[in-house]
Amino acid sequence: MTLTYQTSGESHGPCLTAIVGGLPAGMGVSIDEINASLARRQQGFGRGGRMKIERDTVEITSGVRFGKTLGSPVTLVVANDDWKNWTDRMSVTPLTPAQRKRLSDDPLGAPVTQPRPGHVDLAAIMKWDQTDIRNVLERASARATTTQVAVGSLAKQLLRVFGIEVISHMLQLGKVRATVGDLSLTQIQRRALDDEDFHCVDESARDKMLRAVRRARREGDTLGGVNEIIAVGLPPGLGSCMDWDERLDGRLAGALMAVQAMKGVEIGMGFAAAERLGSEVHDEIVPRRRRNPLDIAYARTRNNAGGLEGGITNGEPLVIRVAQKPISTLMRPLRSVDIRTKRSVDAVRERSDTTAVPAGGVICEHVVAIVIAQAFLEKFGGDSMTEIRRNHRGYLRQIAKM
Repeated sequence: MTLTYQTSGESHGPCLTAIVGGLPAGMGVSIDEINASLARRQQGFGRGGRMKIERDTVEITSGVRFGKTLGSPVTLVVANDDWKNWTDRMSVTPLTPAQRKRLSDDPLGAPVTQPRPGHVDLAAIMKWDQTDIRNVLERASARATTTQVAVGSLAKQLLRVFGIEVISHMLQLGKVRATVGDLSLTQIQRRALDDEDFHCVDESARDKMLRAVRRARREGDTLGGVNEIIAVGLPPGLGSCMDWDERLDGRLAGALMAVQAMKGVEIGMGFAAAERLGSEVHDEIVPRRRRNPLDIAYARTRNNAGGLEGGITNGEPLVIRVAQKPISTLMRPLRSVDIRTKRSVDAVRERSDTTAVPAGGVICEHVVAIVIAQAFLEKFGGDSMTEIRRNHRGYLRQIAKM
């Protein structure tokens, strides 16, 4: 048993949809919590006009009754409020003469023919044999991450029952770096949630980040950055070292790199480990002082591995950092070629953000929760929450005796 999901929908279509399979029966579902996650995704200083239009809320149309899952597929729907302004431009049915007339007078109604450097525009129209870039950019848009966050919120609600929490915070925006210091996980979570502008725990870095965004906006440019995702409460043994495609580190990296604009992933010490000696990198194993009967007998002196060894969780916190590139839609466009005339032009300018790194952290946090929930259900899965609780507790008892 595992968690599966499929999303659909275009950026300016009627709605975004996700169908989630594999959730056990009897799991409590909070729509308010899903909506809170969607609201966090829309936060961040430097977001564009779209966030002023959309007020994302979820509707559950199947799989839940009286606040609990039934064991059947759960369907999540998020309406696009901007759809009312795009009914002609994104019509599902062939255009009527009246619609064609309206589109001819609409500045946004013409085919998009100037691909953006850094975006999938050019490669995608070649792949799908299109002459209007809008036919591919609508689905490729990061707007699609809305439903990933909704699915991730369900995953987080499942994991929380078993003492697992997943959080995120921003480490870097452009050249501005935040300092975390020796903050506890609770402090990191509280400070990140309190900062709606950047989800950053370092108050001293926020003014520099504000200035960096304002400068980029004035110059018609965009900013990337780095977010850190932390998961705690994971038992040892999620994932596998037996086959390459079952390694949890590979699955996490693959899922995160599949999020729009993500260009690099590191776990634990990551790239810094390449320049250190082995004695400086690997986490020594020491006896652990048990505080309850389900504690394992071993601890680590540090967590350079980031909670994963050989593709398997080792009981330490999972620590992942994700690098996000600057948005490819620039208000001061880079050079491109018009695919219709083959002449040199400026790339198309779509409504865009100056930076979406704060949102990127929220998205990656929820993607990590999905992958962890999948591995968790593979290890402890059952048809109901009662069965999974029994499997989970039995395993904890087993490894506590080792």
